Amino acid sequence: MKKIQIKTVKGFNEILPPESFRWRLVEDKFRNLLEGYGFAELRLALLEPTELFARSIGGETDIVEKEMYTFLDRSDRSLTLRPEGTASVVRAYNQYSLGKISEINKLYYIGPMFRYERPQKGRYRQFNQLGAEVFGEASFYQDAETLVMLAQFFHALSLKGVDLHLNSLGCEACRPAFRDHLKSYLDERKEALCGDCQRRMAENPLRALDCKNPQCREAVTDAPLISDALCDGCRQHFEGLCGLLEVAGVDYQVNPKLVRGLDYYTRTTFEFLAGDLGAQNAVAAGGRYDRLVEELGGKATPAFGFAIGFERLMMLVDSEVTPLTSPFAALIPLGEEALRLLFPIHVELNCRAAVTTLSFQQKSLKSQLKKADKEGVMYALIVGPDELLSGEAICRNMRTKEQSKLSLNRLGEALRELYHEC
Repeated sequence: MKKIQIKTVKGFNEILPPESFRWRLVEDKFRNLLEGYGFAELRLALLEPTELFARSIGGETDIVEKEMYTFLDRSDRSLTLRPEGTASVVRAYNQYSLGKISEINKLYYIGPMFRYERPQKGRYRQFNQLGAEVFGEASFYQDAETLVMLAQFFHALSLKGVDLHLNSLGCEACRPAFRDHLKSYLDERKEALCGDCQRRMAENPLRALDCKNPQCREAVTDAPLISDALCDGCRQHFEGLCGLLEVAGVDYQVNPKLVRGLDYYTRTTFEFLAGDLGAQNAVAAGGRYDRLVEELGGKATPAFGFAIGFERLMMLVDSEVTPLTSPFAALIPLGEEALRLLFPIHVELNCRAAVTTLSFQQKSLKSQLKKADKEGVMYALIVGPDELLSGEAICRNMRTKEQSKLSLNRLGEALRELYHEC
């Protein structure tokens, strides 16, 4: 009998030693960093009902139209290998009623995704993603914390030349009028657009802003911008986010034509771009999607998330990777002024591996101390109106219950000293 060598399906990526060891080191760094910020791992199913992606991603997207691995099983059910992670996480959030278990849910995942597209360097038909989603938090503080966390992850991997691009896509209050305005603009230039953009104009004209076709890029040069049409709420959300990034020392560029390829985004959308990756240079991307949980059958829930292309990331990572540490302190603000004071300290300490947690919601001191105790942190740092007046924060040792006072003027330095003493 003639010997037959069976090989992998074209475009299905496998990771062999010693590369798999490098992947594990990066995975561990990702897990440690996110768990320090309060995220927990969710291990997702590979197969989903096809309807999940048709409803969430949008029927007019390249993924649904051209790239999904879809088939009928033996019960004639239409199933799809997951092409991305967010829809599956939202399905799990709804299916297991996670919103009833906890008001805020921070979840991350690591695993393979599947899309039928032309294989090329860093882009495969089976590819891997690192991703995370936050449910239940509408504040721009959450957007900022997530983006700072990603910037810290890339810094911890010693990546250079990774730039953050930001935009706001508005909301259901301001985007419809902008879509009509943009559609009128595109109608006048319809002949200059590619076939895909012409076909999508009725359902999602914003996709023309993101098209890579040179003709379309030229056609939308003077297109109206969503940044000029934002409602007051969306504008304040975006300006608040940008302000926090500046306080945290994270560089960014506002790109008013950044729309992303998925239909579910609202307000904040972003990409981390790496110049060393060529045309396919987005190493991480995501944004806010405050309507998707409800659209997939759940209760209206604000959400924010991202995904990192693992293969593209590893093209940028050097061989040496060091692990991050676990949390050591909970920063407890009592009021907006205290929150604004503690946010840059929270960011700075996490950047130095002295991992802290910070609640953005105005909870009682009792509930925040209870949460800190449950998280197992060593110290709770309390700042409220009285502490702001006195200029001293309360530092509570969660093991011994002893309390001391720390000057607000040197709070970050004092906490770093406590961390090094641990």
